[in-house]
Amino acid sequence: MVDKNIYIIQGEINIVVGAIKRNARWSTHTPLDEERDPLLHSFGHLKEVLNNITELSEIEPNVFLRPFLEVIRSEDTTGPITGLALTSVNKFLSYALIDPTHEGTAEGMENMADAVTHARFVGTDPASDEVVLMKILQVLRTLLLTPVGAHLTNESVCEIMQSCFRICFEMRLSELLRKSAEHTLVDMVQLLFTREIKHSPQHYLDTWTGFGGKLKMRAGGMSDSSKWKKQKRSPRPPRHMTKVTPGSELPTSNGTTLSSNLTGGMPFIDVPTPISSASSEAASAVVSPSTDSGLEFSSQTTSKEDLTDLEQPGSPVCSTATEPGSSELGVPEQPDPQQEGTHVEKSQSASVESIPEVLEECTSPADHSDSASVHDMDYVNPRGVRFTQSSQKEGTALVPYGLPCIRELFRFLISLTNPHDRHNSEVMIHMGLHLLTVALESAPVAQCQTLLGLIKDEMCRHLFQLLSIERLNLYAASLRVCFLLFESMREHLKFQMEMYIKKLMEIITVENPKMPYEMKEMALEAIVQLWRIPSFVTELYINYDCDYYCSNLFEDLTKLLSKNAFPVSGQLYTTHLLSLDALLTVIDSTEAHCQAKVLNSLSQQEKKETARPNCEAVEDTREASNTERAASDGKAVGIAPDIPGLHLPGGGRLPPEHGKPGCSDLEEAGDSGVDKKFARKPPRFSCFLPDPRELIEIKNKKKLLITGTEQFNQKPKKGIQFLQEKGLLTIPMDNTEIAQWLRENPRLDKKMIGEFVSDRKNIDLLESFVSTFSFQGLRLDEALRLYLEAFRLPGEAPVIQRLLEAFTERWMNCNGSPFANSDACFSLAYAVIMLNTDQHNHNVRKQNAPMTLEEFRKNLKGVNGGKDFEQDILEDMYHAIKNEEIVMPEEQTGLVRENYVWNVLLHRGATPEGIFLRVPTASYDLDLFTMTWGPTIAALSYVFDKSLEETIIQKAISGFRKCAMISAHYGLSDVFDNLIISLCKFTALSSESVENLPSVFGSNPKAHIAAKTVFHLAHRHGDILREGWKNIMEAMLQLFRAQLLPKAMVEVEDFVDPNGKISLQREETPSNRGESTVLSFVSWLTLSGPEQSSVRGPSTENQEAKRVALECIKQCDPEKMITESKFLQLESLQELMKALVSVTPDEETYDEEDAAFCLEMLLRIVLENRDRVGCVWQTVRDHLYHLCVQAQDFCFLVERAVVGLLRLAIRLLRREEISGQVLLSLRILLLMKPSVLSRVSHQVAYGLHELLKTNAANIHSGDDWATLFTLLECIGSGVKPPAALQATARGDAPDAGAQSDSELPSYHQNDVSLDRGYTSDSEVYTDHGRPGKIHRSATDADVVNSGWLMVGKDDIDNSKPGPSRPGPSPLINQYSLTVGLDLGPHDTKSLLKCVESLSFIVRDAAHITPDNFELCVKTLRIFVEASLNGGCKSQEKRSKSHKYDSKGNRFKKKSKEGSVLRRPRTSSQHASRGGQSDDDEDEGVPASYHTVSLQVSQDLLDLMHTLHTRAASIYSSWAEEQRHLETGGQKIEADSRTLWAHCWCPLLQGIACLCCDARRQVRMQALTYLQRALLVHDLQKLDALEWESCFNKVLFPLLTKLLENISPADVGGMEETRMRASTLLSKVFLQHLSPLLSLSTFAALWLTILDFMDKYMHAGSSDLLSEAIPESLKNMLLVMDTAEIFHSADARGGGHSALWEITWERIDCFLPHLRDELFKQTVIQGRGLSPALSKRIPWLNFEKPEGPRAANCSSPGSPVASSPSRLSPTPDGPPALAQPPLILQPLASPLQVGVPPMTLPIILNPALIEATSPVPLLATPRPTDPIPTSEVN
Repeated sequence: MVDKNIYIIQGEINIVVGAIKRNARWSTHTPLDEERDPLLHSFGHLKEVLNNITELSEIEPNVFLRPFLEVIRSEDTTGPITGLALTSVNKFLSYALIDPTHEGTAEGMENMADAVTHARFVGTDPASDEVVLMKILQVLRTLLLTPVGAHLTNESVCEIMQSCFRICFEMRLSELLRKSAEHTLVDMVQLLFTREIKHSPQHYLDTWTGFGGKLKMRAGGMSDSSKWKKQKRSPRPPRHMTKVTPGSELPTSNGTTLSSNLTGGMPFIDVPTPISSASSEAASAVVSPSTDSGLEFSSQTTSKEDLTDLEQPGSPVCSTATEPGSSELGVPEQPDPQQEGTHVEKSQSASVESIPEVLEECTSPADHSDSASVHDMDYVNPRGVRFTQSSQKEGTALVPYGLPCIRELFRFLISLTNPHDRHNSEVMIHMGLHLLTVALESAPVAQCQTLLGLIKDEMCRHLFQLLSIERLNLYAASLRVCFLLFESMREHLKFQMEMYIKKLMEIITVENPKMPYEMKEMALEAIVQLWRIPSFVTELYINYDCDYYCSNLFEDLTKLLSKNAFPVSGQLYTTHLLSLDALLTVIDSTEAHCQAKVLNSLSQQEKKETARPNCEAVEDTREASNTERAASDGKAVGIAPDIPGLHLPGGGRLPPEHGKPGCSDLEEAGDSGVDKKFARKPPRFSCFLPDPRELIEIKNKKKLLITGTEQFNQKPKKGIQFLQEKGLLTIPMDNTEIAQWLRENPRLDKKMIGEFVSDRKNIDLLESFVSTFSFQGLRLDEALRLYLEAFRLPGEAPVIQRLLEAFTERWMNCNGSPFANSDACFSLAYAVIMLNTDQHNHNVRKQNAPMTLEEFRKNLKGVNGGKDFEQDILEDMYHAIKNEEIVMPEEQTGLVRENYVWNVLLHRGATPEGIFLRVPTASYDLDLFTMTWGPTIAALSYVFDKSLEETIIQKAISGFRKCAMISAHYGLSDVFDNLIISLCKFTALSSESVENLPSVFGSNPKAHIAAKTVFHLAHRHGDILREGWKNIMEAMLQLFRAQLLPKAMVEVEDFVDPNGKISLQREETPSNRGESTVLSFVSWLTLSGPEQSSVRGPSTENQEAKRVALECIKQCDPEKMITESKFLQLESLQELMKALVSVTPDEETYDEEDAAFCLEMLLRIVLENRDRVGCVWQTVRDHLYHLCVQAQDFCFLVERAVVGLLRLAIRLLRREEISGQVLLSLRILLLMKPSVLSRVSHQVAYGLHELLKTNAANIHSGDDWATLFTLLECIGSGVKPPAALQATARGDAPDAGAQSDSELPSYHQNDVSLDRGYTSDSEVYTDHGRPGKIHRSATDADVVNSGWLMVGKDDIDNSKPGPSRPGPSPLINQYSLTVGLDLGPHDTKSLLKCVESLSFIVRDAAHITPDNFELCVKTLRIFVEASLNGGCKSQEKRSKSHKYDSKGNRFKKKSKEGSVLRRPRTSSQHASRGGQSDDDEDEGVPASYHTVSLQVSQDLLDLMHTLHTRAASIYSSWAEEQRHLETGGQKIEADSRTLWAHCWCPLLQGIACLCCDARRQVRMQALTYLQRALLVHDLQKLDALEWESCFNKVLFPLLTKLLENISPADVGGMEETRMRASTLLSKVFLQHLSPLLSLSTFAALWLTILDFMDKYMHAGSSDLLSEAIPESLKNMLLVMDTAEIFHSADARGGGHSALWEITWERIDCFLPHLRDELFKQTVIQGRGLSPALSKRIPWLNFEKPEGPRAANCSSPGSPVASSPSRLSPTPDGPPALAQPPLILQPLASPLQVGVPPMTLPIILNPALIEATSPVPLLATPRPTDPIPTSEVN
């Protein structure tokens, strides 16, 4: 079967031949003509060949291509025929008829390329000619892009490109054709770079560096007149036809030439010239000016440009060393491919890449994925085409193209972009930039060292020059290329990038009106684009800001951008937003890193980083040879030789896979792509990732260096001295160090360096300075050039001489002695300087013509030690200086200066200074953020403020949020505060007046966003808020004032309010507004027109705005700040509390309601944080102390503070660790002004009740109970708080807040014992020598010396011993029923509540403890006193004291003239609450009031009785508990004495006190309770002394009191009370007669009883008493008689004792007939006792003085009647104590016991007692009572 391809070829032959024959030239049809015509002949020959084969592969591709190519080359064919031949060739290529593996393919491809690039044809008309040119382009494109194109040689590729360029730049051709050529070029460039660089392994790229002959592509102006010259090509076998040199090419107008005379009629036909082929090729060889003059092409010399290729260390090719000094470099014959194959064979084994499949059909340039190259036994090029030795003919192989042509193409493209080349038109420059962009986009060009050299120098140079061109398209294109360069290769271009960024900054900042806005915008965009490259910003910071001699690029750019983000005109342009974008880039990336860190644990992060080595690093390590690697960094060595490695041709070895053992991934990253001549780490850093501290040190050092440099530039010595002081240079001066510094510091003024080193004093320094230069291998003028670039040569001859002598010496040290002596060397150097001046100095040139070479030689005749210098050297020197001036630094301008600066830049780049450190992302985020946050937040704020566009506002907000996130992540509270403060400004909350706030805020969407953001950030990152809390609180306050907060936030707990909550926002009532209702009504009527609406109510817009505002605030969820505060860090919490505490009412900013609101927030926050309340308690306590104690008048705030304190106590007492402090803090209430305290009594009473109910079990110490009971007393009964506290409170009022709890005046446990409020009886009599009145005021002064828990101010023990008072005196009058305190006004409801609290404690045995028992008793008594007579006394007092004004005393504001107060509202509703309930009831509803007070008294009675009855059992149980304590300290005794003293006696006194109440109901009930109490079973255990004190302390005072006119209205009731009291007296007397008899004072006791009987007889108006008293008396006398008390032991026959006499003496005074009635039978004779007898019986002495007084005891003058009422002290002064009962006054000394001891107790007959009692003692029989009762009248 015949191959189908053969038919295709035959078809094409027929088409072309047919066309040729139809042409007029070949009109003959004879076979002979065809035979003669070479074109037709070759076609005929081909047909025969094809007919004889079946497979196309049997013949070489050349065979079937040759006829077609001859048609293309032929000058005689016309355009259409050439076009057909081109089409055929294109078809062969695209149908893949040419077998890439065929050994003749390479030659065929060469021929094809040659033919098509040199196509000739006879032109017809321009249009059809262009069609042919179009087809040529098409064939060239297909040729290069199909797989067989890989066989082309370097020269062919260059020629193909050149042909395309020629078409592209020929302006006379149509635009369509030119554009097609451009597209073709783009495809070709993409293919070449992708195929050759991207898919070649690194060592292949380096292998190629030295191959290939001299290739040159010429652009405009590069050589003489001919722009496009033919290439030299590799030798190839002669072809059948000699090419003709296009020697007659004519330069066309725009500098491009076409190979034909376009003016003639036959374009594209070269005139044949009779030159042999060899000479013609030689003639067309390009002469490059300096290096390869006259070299023959066959000697394969490299040009100077290729020199760099051979100098790469470690490039595996350099098998011979080239001498740097020689001007001709011979390249050895190409290494034997066979030998190279062996290298490759080894590498194959370890190579990671596998050999790709060769895709035959691959025309599109895009899919070159298969083109990774590999080496095999025979050379295989990147397309996988194998070259075997067999294809070599005549000893030369056709080498397929590779790097050389790419390098040449790259060089050519770069040369096209040179703006200073006059031949480069704008189109050409643009084309060059376009193709460079494609090249950089397609392949990682930096991998290729040969190209890198071009990039570093010419390419960057041209690009930067283009930046100052005003053509926007070129400017934009060059920015694009720059971006690509710095994105991928910045580590090689450190100083180039610095220059680039500076240029951009200059463009952005320049104020030139000519500079178009677009240019600035594009420059900014370029910067933004760079900033967006990950870790670019970090690298800027590390490599420039942290480099001693570079600009602070990062800092300067940040400043520039932030400045640029602020519109000057107020209008936002794109540049402003771009700048903002750039700033936000840093924030975005940092935030992303923070988020990532938060999400991944850091350990995972590290694992990932080690697993991902930097690919470039790996590629580089492949190139580095072992030796170099050892040198580069100690850590990198240590690869064991036995690791099976990848042997590189140069002997480098790499372990399998990548990554060096013992080397961190960072170091490997650091290795990436820096020139391999030195270690990868910049010398200024200690490691590859210096820590921030090190960077800060470097930056500080840099600042000092800059200062030092500035000083040096003014006065060198001063600069050096400064640096020595700062420790940057050693003292004394070290010459080498300073020389090094002078060389490396580019900021130094070269002129100053020159002056300094040439100074006569610094000869040594000059020596060190010169020795820093390395002149090895440099010609004298080159060395001098280098030397003179380092400083400015001074003008004085002697100085120049010094400098040159040092130079020549150094040069000769480096290079031996090529000249006769050093003088010769010196003279030559001087001559070079003279020549330089002569050639280039304008002033010299004006006067003389410049020196010629001959004159230069003549001047130096015989200078070389009497001989001449070598003439060649002189000639070279002369030309070098003439062509390129030795630039004296800072002298030249323009291009010369630019060149100089550029050279310096390149020099610096080659030193270790040029190392560019690549760092992993997120390395120095914190440092960068600290530098950028200020400008960024400022810019964000500005943009947010000025912009109205939704997207921009959102961008700003997201910027704010990200900054917040970062600052939270790194804990930068100053940043966060700043952010919050900025945002708070935009909420419009602080600036607006309260009245307008809802409408303004509601209608401002930007404010909503800001508010939501503020609250969101505060919720999310509250931990790091510090100062910012103040601003947030300000905003909250404004919302509160404008009533925009959610209801839950303004409602607070309240004890008194029935709902348990009240609102902090109080309703206004018209009367408070300072205008009457009528007035306001009138003003409303008189208004008319549009104003009316504003008064009548808010407009609909305002209502809508308010609704929106409320909705927005709801979304902000301000309450979350309170509830979430428990998660705040302590420091932040403390700041938040500080912000709240700082809101106290003052004149200007805050009023009372604000303070109350903040106080409530504070309290809620404390309660939220009860787990750690200890840390914040002090703050709160001090604040509450300040509010309560400093208050002069009652106000709403005080009330809230008091309630708050109690609320805290209630909630916090459960916490053991804090409960003590909390209870101590309750003393704050006792420190308040009494008048203020009484106004909040309601709240306190209710609060205390709650407190005790919930927490009684948590109160353990006596001190704490004392606090609570004292509070109850103060609140319930208006007792003045203990004066000790009051003194303290007032004394340190100014800084009261500073008191800690421990500093509050404390009292000690042992004080309590002083405080029982009674004394034992033994004290009673001893103390009665004292005058009857104790002046209470005397004790006030001593208040401070005592502990503070007194039962009121009058209780205080005057512990100062004074002459008048020996020893401790009792505090209370024991013999009064009242406690004797000065009770202030009190509130009955409060009293009721306090009684309730008390009853809660008393009724629950668990709550009665040894610590609080006595306090309970005492408080009960105080309440009794307060409730006495329904508390009338307090009512009188209150009505006398001023009524509180109904308007609360708000802090008066100084209203400024004409200014409106911020809030005219007053606090009426709450202000008067403290006192209002009572006031109203006093005036209006007395009934309910009395019900309440009655209730109180009844409760108290019941409580006292309960306590009384249970006391014994309680005490005994305590004693039981304590029995096991051996040393119980104060052990609790349960004996009757203790019980009596501590419990029974005071309680009985309390009950007795109520027996004197003016209200009958209370009196009767109290008497009943008293009777029960006295007769209770437990009391029977008491001994005589206790019973005596019962009479003295309970019964006698009661009877005395009842004699007063207590209830004038209820006379009958009083009679009954008196009667019951007297009966009770006699009952108790009789019941306990036996123990009483043992008393020495029995007689006195008995006489006192008689005395009362006497008084009571005459007390009543009715005859009730006069009947009852005698009965009682009879009873007593009979019982006593029966008990034989009246019988004298001495008297014989039972004579009566002295007592009998005294008794009757007394009775006879008021009942003279009683004796006769009772004892008719037993009247004793001799009634009158003799005086002697009275002397003998001590009892007789005591009643004498009493007699007359007692007889008329009810007379007006009697002390009993006149003693002032002890219960109602007048408000104006401390009351005098009532006189003690009269009977006791004369008892100055204890009396001897006169009654003989009785052996048996007298058994009393209860029935008898009961029978003689005139009035029933108990209203109801109680079975529990010890004495059965029966009513007997």
